[in-house]
Amino acid sequence: MIFAKGGCVYIMTNKLHTVLYTGVTSDITGRVWQHKNKYYPGSFTARYNCNKLVYYFFYPRIEEAIGAEDTIKSGSRKSKIALINSIYPEWRDLYEDLIKE
Repeated sequence: MIFAKGGCVYIMTNKLHTVLYTGVTSDITGRVWQHKNKYYPGSFTARYNCNKLVYYFFYPRIEEAIGAEDTIKSGSRKSKIALINSIYPEWRDLYEDLIKE
């Protein structure tokens, strides 16, 4: 799935949901693939095995996605969990949905 000039804010976690990583991208499918495959071996997500996409939201403008990322990152862990639960309470890996589209 490629978004024209828009972007996605997303949250990745590890197997036990003990780590949450928030990011922004204009290519959600490609970026999550990079996380899953430890494309950048020294990165935070590679070190902490954040390879499960549990939240994403598309914005028509990348600037909006960046603003949303800042808001999410500045929030508490509790607020991130509440955000995920409000849309994807089962915490399943959403990557499979992306590659089917």
